[in-house]
Amino acid sequence: MNEPVNQPRSAPSPTKTHKSVGPAVVIGSALEWFDFYLYASMAALVFGPIFFPSESSTTSTLAAVATFAVGFLARPLGGIVFGVLGDKIGRKAVLSLTFLLMGISSGLIGLVPSYETIGIAAPILLVALRILQGLGAGAEFGSAIAVSYEHAGSKSRGRLGSLPALGVNIGLLLSSLTVAILTSFSEEFLYTWGWRIPFVASFALVIMGVWVRRQMPETPEFERMAARAKNHKKTTPLRDLFKSDWRGLAIVMVMTIGYNGVSYIFKTFSLSYLTQFRDVAPNVGAFGITLASAVAIIVVPIAGRLSDRFDSRRVILFGAACIAVLAFPFFWLMDTNQPILIWAGLILATGVAVPAILAASGSYMARQFPAEVRASGLGTGREVGGAFAGGLAPLGALALVTMSATNATWGVSVLFILGAVFIGGACMFDQQRKIAMRSGTLDDGAIAVEQAMPENRPVS
Repeated sequence: MNEPVNQPRSAPSPTKTHKSVGPAVVIGSALEWFDFYLYASMAALVFGPIFFPSESSTTSTLAAVATFAVGFLARPLGGIVFGVLGDKIGRKAVLSLTFLLMGISSGLIGLVPSYETIGIAAPILLVALRILQGLGAGAEFGSAIAVSYEHAGSKSRGRLGSLPALGVNIGLLLSSLTVAILTSFSEEFLYTWGWRIPFVASFALVIMGVWVRRQMPETPEFERMAARAKNHKKTTPLRDLFKSDWRGLAIVMVMTIGYNGVSYIFKTFSLSYLTQFRDVAPNVGAFGITLASAVAIIVVPIAGRLSDRFDSRRVILFGAACIAVLAFPFFWLMDTNQPILIWAGLILATGVAVPAILAASGSYMARQFPAEVRASGLGTGREVGGAFAGGLAPLGALALVTMSATNATWGVSVLFILGAVFIGGACMFDQQRKIAMRSGTLDDGAIAVEQAMPENRPVS
């Protein structure tokens, strides 16, 4: 008799599923970012002469890096297509499918013969596999957020929603360590077969990951939605998304543009800035990213728990404020050319502020959509916004510094502040209450979250 009047009858029972859901989500996100950073590093280091031989080493490297961009452009298509499938056939089936696609493509990249062996077929195969890898990766993170959120209870959505972010940083840490180890050997080892080892190792990860994901149950929300759908007309998630939930889509897209823009400038542009404009050894920045990733693995679970205690919006706003505060001091630390101070800047930015936002954004973005279009909304919003910002932000930052006669970085600092504004702005239009009222699931937890924000408290 003490249950809230409007509490859904079949609420999720997270204690029974956490043991299988957690590993399934973390492993997939870790593989996605392990392959992502590994490919980016190998494209910059070895793919040029192996797959795009040229008299100019710069031309070879540019061609190799372009294949990385091709995969990046394929991500939005993967997010949209597999997001719709996630709303139609289930989150579990799509997560298994995208994991296979991503992992097998990565493993096959390590088996592609060189240009010297099979000629033009080598770069063609590389690009084709990179596209397939991008399609799978584009659906992975959004689907993982949906699964984590829908398996969680009202008091653990922040904690479980942070699991994909934990996987991201584990993957980044493992890949940066792998690259550091491989580059410590001779160039002959690296260029012949050394670079292939971590790609081929993806086959073993796929076997383990598929087994883990087979143990994961379908989410309770999708099962209820599928049961209702049997008595209704055929669902059209993408059309419904743009018709009824375009506000949630816009929120996710704006937040991802801000987050990805800031994140990629910190992780990629800052390394180029250190080597090209400050003459700092490449291993200094790379080791700083490794340290930051290790710190992030600790920060992410803390941010997830704080999201449950104070609401994810507050954690996101805190992270956005940290980015704005670091906008100028970050480059002051980079410009010292002192490894310890450089590492401190990278840890504060990519080890604390950015991971805190990513961890809290999982539950926040998921609650912008009803279950019927959640996978579609997350996949479309994150990947379209991410491709736009991730591709343009580092390039824009590099252009701003290059065009300056003194290589000034104040323009990049302004980009950081603009990114923080995007992130904070997306927190001002939370759709949670509207979604709950529309679907008839407004409970005491949703009301408490809404009232917890300062702007929603009654004036005494």
